[in-house]
Amino acid sequence: MTANRREFVKTAALAGAGIVVASSIGSRPLAASNAPKPLAILILGGTGFLGPHTVDYALARGHAVTLFNRGKRNPGLFPNLETILGDRDGKLDGLRGRKWDAVVDTSGYVPRIVKMSADLLAPSIGQYLFISSISVLGESPKPGADESAPTDPLAEPDSEEVMKYYGALKAACERAAEASMPGRATTIRPGLIVGPLDPTDRFTYWPVRIAKGGEVLCPPASDPVQFVDVRDLAAFLVTCLEDRNVGIFNATGPEKELTMRAMLESTKKAAKSDATLTHVDSAFLEKQEVSAWQEMPAWVPGTGDTAGFSRVSCKKAIAKGLRFRSVEDTVADTLSWWKTLPAERQATLKAGIAPDKEAKVLAAWHEAKKEIGA
Repeated sequence: MTANRREFVKTAALAGAGIVVASSIGSRPLAASNAPKPLAILILGGTGFLGPHTVDYALARGHAVTLFNRGKRNPGLFPNLETILGDRDGKLDGLRGRKWDAVVDTSGYVPRIVKMSADLLAPSIGQYLFISSISVLGESPKPGADESAPTDPLAEPDSEEVMKYYGALKAACERAAEASMPGRATTIRPGLIVGPLDPTDRFTYWPVRIAKGGEVLCPPASDPVQFVDVRDLAAFLVTCLEDRNVGIFNATGPEKELTMRAMLESTKKAAKSDATLTHVDSAFLEKQEVSAWQEMPAWVPGTGDTAGFSRVSCKKAIAKGLRFRSVEDTVADTLSWWKTLPAERQATLKAGIAPDKEAKVLAAWHEAKKEIGA
């Protein structure tokens, strides 16, 4: 079975399009003390998914934050912050003549556009932090791939088709930022980002489904899974600015290999659910036309071409301060946030297998086991 990479790429590209439904974006107080030295931080974007959590953590550490965006998404989210209106694609005049200690670029997908902002800001900032993606490693990274692994080449050098060349364009954006600010650029490569405000439901499906109880169709128990809580990622971004960490950092997690069984058992515990978790093998899922990643969220087969997909090394980031909260905490907070959403949003998950199909696949699995006497 091959992972639906196109779906993953699309998810990653749109991950910033979260909908904020409350003024408090986290379910637990931020454990942050004041930084030794307050920084002036500019965030390009800042009102989607990762952006709001980064703003919250930076403010909790005592930093001054300015936002630059079009003012179209969640414009009232941070009413007490300065927001400079403009557009990444050529309308940057509001940034001219201003100085900040650092910039966080959460919304760069095309190298030409990243180069515009990086070139303009280079004389007046100390550090440019760019949010990239492990998708730069291509469709089949080797298990244990680290920051030195080759990145995906852009097949059409002039293309700006993000949905078609997401990983390759992100890699080109990394190079553009470094070229504009050599020795002062930081690249963060997250994988699946999860937690409150997640617009994709790629992780949220599991807490919500398991909380409902009953028998739950699950992927192979021993396959690995990687993700990072958005709040842990936000804290790491701010740490990189405070410590002036430059270079490239893979920022997916957790610290040690996590299996689907361990993740889903922790989810069951956090959700206080009596659900039955039924793990089936990859071959059976393929036969039943159950897609990895989309219908079985957060999962791709741990063998074959996708063996390295959930085994990316993040040792370098951990050494520089990336920390991970427990799966139980992430699940509990995700469920708390989910319950604040409008009923119409809760009615339809954007990822995960449909209930009727799940029931049919489970029935087929039990019948197949019966036939072989298992």
